[in-house]
Amino acid sequence: MHFTRPRELLVAGVVGLAVAYLLFRAAYSSIPRLPTLAGGTLLVLAIVETVLAFVIRDRIRDGQVVSAIGVARSVALAKASSLLGALMLGAWLGVLGYLAPRAERVTAAAEDLPSAVVGVCCAAVLIAAALWLEHCCRTPEPRDPDPDRK
Repeated sequence: MHFTRPRELLVAGVVGLAVAYLLFRAAYSSIPRLPTLAGGTLLVLAIVETVLAFVIRDRIRDGQVVSAIGVARSVALAKASSLLGALMLGAWLGVLGYLAPRAERVTAAAEDLPSAVVGVCCAAVLIAAALWLEHCCRTPEPRDPDPDRK
């Protein structure tokens, strides 16, 4: 498994943006109002991953025994979460792109706009937390036990 590449996140974001925009364009009049904290679950996941990242990083830095399978699972979680975050960031941006131009004319669009902003912010935080977790799971560079020795 390789670490997350920016192009993977970009592709996921573009797919999310296109699907959400087209879906809202086709069916916005028939969907219920968006809850303001609809993207909040992404923030909860981001908080959990941030805490996990600091725990793993501290254990590795302190030289404690770290379960290889636990770290591998954490990397898999981080990779999946960063892709989910990118997909949802694109989707919320698609929703925002659909709602923003209509907010002055359509009351429902103006009321749903805060939900899209919250969703964009929470998705961005999830991407950052997932990439941080992935970074903390990397094997540290080997240290030279005696730097003065030649």
